[in-house]
Amino acid sequence: MPGKNSKEAVQELTYALAVTRATLEATADGILVIDSSGRMISCNHKFLELWAIPEDLIVLRDAQKIRVWIANQLKRPEGYLSRIAEIEASAQKSADLLQLADGREIERYSELISIEGAGGGRVWCFRDVTVRTQADLVSRQLAAIVDNSDDAIIGKDLNSIITSWNQGAQKIFGYSAEEMIGTSVKRLIPADRQQEEDEILACLRRGDRYDHFETIRVAKDGRELHVSLTISPIKDASGNVIGASKIARDITYKKLAEAALKEAQKTTEAANAEKARLLESERLARVEAERASRMKDEFLATLSHELRTPLNAVLGWSSLLRGAEQSDPQMAQGLEAIDRNARIQAQIIDDLLDMSRIISGKVRLEVQSLDLAAVLLQAVETIRSGALAKQIRLQTVIDPLNATILGDPNRLQQVFWNLLNNAIKFTPKGGRIQVLLQRINSHVDVSVVDTGEGISPDFLPYIFNRFQQADPSTTRQHGGLGLGLAIVKNLVELHGGMVRAKSGGIGKGASFIVTLPLTVFHPPPDEGEREHPKSRVGELSIPAAVSLEGVRVLAIDDDADARSLLKLMLEAAGATAYLAASAREGLEQLLLQSVDVVICDIGMPDVDGYSFIRNVRRLGDREKSEVAAVALTAYARLQDRMEAMRAGFQNHLPKPVEPSELLAVVHSLASPRSKVRSERR
Repeated sequence: MPGKNSKEAVQELTYALAVTRATLEATADGILVIDSSGRMISCNHKFLELWAIPEDLIVLRDAQKIRVWIANQLKRPEGYLSRIAEIEASAQKSADLLQLADGREIERYSELISIEGAGGGRVWCFRDVTVRTQADLVSRQLAAIVDNSDDAIIGKDLNSIITSWNQGAQKIFGYSAEEMIGTSVKRLIPADRQQEEDEILACLRRGDRYDHFETIRVAKDGRELHVSLTISPIKDASGNVIGASKIARDITYKKLAEAALKEAQKTTEAANAEKARLLESERLARVEAERASRMKDEFLATLSHELRTPLNAVLGWSSLLRGAEQSDPQMAQGLEAIDRNARIQAQIIDDLLDMSRIISGKVRLEVQSLDLAAVLLQAVETIRSGALAKQIRLQTVIDPLNATILGDPNRLQQVFWNLLNNAIKFTPKGGRIQVLLQRINSHVDVSVVDTGEGISPDFLPYIFNRFQQADPSTTRQHGGLGLGLAIVKNLVELHGGMVRAKSGGIGKGASFIVTLPLTVFHPPPDEGEREHPKSRVGELSIPAAVSLEGVRVLAIDDDADARSLLKLMLEAAGATAYLAASAREGLEQLLLQSVDVVICDIGMPDVDGYSFIRNVRRLGDREKSEVAAVALTAYARLQDRMEAMRAGFQNHLPKPVEPSELLAVVHSLASPRSKVRSERR
């Protein structure tokens, strides 16, 4: 340096380096300087902060290791190092956008360092543009939303000059953006409403906004449009109002519709007054009918509960006692009579409830494809003991041809059981009942033919009427309510079939024929190959005794007889039984004992079975809250069953219940719990 001594030169150089370092640290970008040999010369703190470079890596000053560190932070690191090699092989500047795995975006720039015309390395600059990129994206999204809106979105300054005009504005008013931007918004306002713009501008200057201001505007073709305006002030960074954003919605059709509606309302007011009077009269009648129906349903539910509860104890105890060895023939005969008559009472209750459901249209069929012959044979086996008791010969003749139909097996079995039970009732000792199933073209006939008392010609047309009996006198020989055949008729018709009765008169027996449509048509064999219908005897399988050995059951019922019966039945099957007389006591027992299955009554004082099971399902202890539960209740309607399932029970058994059925249900519910318990051990 001419004219300067070495000390001054050093001072100037030191100052220049300090300025360079200060400049590096002052910039918002991360700076990395690498020489031509791949060694890091310098970097600023922003670079270290941006890439979280550890101190031990900086000390090495190895540019390649720093690059590997950076590459590991990228969303797609595989091309990073090859791109750097490509840049360093060129003498050009570079610019890239790096996307990081954590969602950030970094702009990277580089420029060659030239020392006396020769390459001396590169300066790399890194800038975090995440916020800017997101802001640009949001801005583009908002612009797209504005441009594609069906509403007119218009920007203007405080001199009413339009600054923006979207496609919605063009659709509504007919003007293009080129026609409107730079012109006054007043060209859209009718002459008699020009003062509205002055009022709007005054409001905007105060920083206020208009919401859903309905007015008139003029389209390009001269049409007057009804519009709803929402006008908001646009403010600069200092909070000063510099313009307005106006959203206009075309409500012309809405206004025209409102006007037409008002006119129509005026025309129909007189008719509506009369209609209202008639509707009120109809409403009162409907309310009264609904009240009567509700009272009837409530009465039937209560009747069912009150009758089924004692019957449950009667049938349960009689079944248990009949199963035990009886040395006294008179005792055995008495138990059989108790059981038989209790079942008759249970059937009467079921008939009453079924008829109520039929009348109110609440019968639901669980339709499935079924073998009608199997259903019929099951019904025959159910009443076989009754026929044997009266020494009645029971013959079954089944057509071997296919008899597959769509139907509810339980309801069809009820139909056949009613007909067969009716035949046994009216057939004297030593008589004969014949059951025939025969396919005829596209339907199948099931006939129950007896040699009983027969039906008089005068009564035959009324045989299927409910509550109708051939002998209603106080000296009649047969009991019942006269509902069985009425239920049969309704259930058969629900299946798309029909039932008819035939009789030669008093003392000449009777025939009942059920006709049901077939589901699938199979071509019959050649007439020469067709076999003569022959009897197919169905065998009633008796299930093995259910073992509940090792199963722990909590039985909850407010009826002491029911509790005692449940305890005896469960312990006889090998189960451990815990008893509770109320829902609260049951919950306490459940919390104290380890239980596999809960049997719970529904109708109980204070807290019913529905509330009990809901409380159980909400318990924090999974072992307790997921316990298997069956509702054993005298509330036996369909809605009662649905309510029990919704509340959290896995099964619903109506009282009176067969002991074998109850034990089978407990066994099925306990099996998964017992398996899990043994696995945990």
